[in-house]
Amino acid sequence: MSADTRTAMTLTLAQPEAAPRDGRHWYGPLAAADRDLLARVRAPVLDIGCGPGRHVLSLAEQGKIALGIDLTFSMVAFARRRGAPVLHRSVFARVPGAGRWNTALLLDGNIGIGGDPVGLLRRVAALLTPEGRVLVELDCSENPAAPTTARLEVDGVAGPWFPWTHLSVDDLEVAARASGMAVDELWQAGGRWFAELRRTLEQTR
Repeated sequence: MSADTRTAMTLTLAQPEAAPRDGRHWYGPLAAADRDLLARVRAPVLDIGCGPGRHVLSLAEQGKIALGIDLTFSMVAFARRRGAPVLHRSVFARVPGAGRWNTALLLDGNIGIGGDPVGLLRRVAALLTPEGRVLVELDCSENPAAPTTARLEVDGVAGPWFPWTHLSVDDLEVAARASGMAVDELWQAGGRWFAELRRTLEQTR
């Protein structure tokens, strides 16, 4: 879409040494790695931090029940213009269908929402069915997770700062266990790392 290519977007971290991350690809078509990942989902699907809605829109076009939630007004508005089913909502607020989602998505660095991956995964687990799964995109770096703050800039307009961090491949097992989840699979595709997590018996009780 021409609107996608005109939109400039960056994720800026509060750390002075951290270079801004170019997010323009979030407005473009799905990469092969994304399409393969979406083939794994079981509907209904909750896309947390859906941004411009490219994942949730693709699922809806496939006839799968899906909902995206995001806190950035401009991205929610953009996603809605594309026809994506999205709400302006925090994952830590009231989420429709709590306890009835079969799959949750934490892609494009969204495992860092809130600056606490363990707390976020615990919250997401509470939104899932007992057999629910979380599909997570991980940071490729080997740097340990360190809470910071970040903000999104869309077409030069900066949003508010919010707590954020990253979760590396090496940190995944520890974070999953601490949140009452288990790693079912870890894989690499298109230079990116992904994982599928499930709730453990303790979480389902």
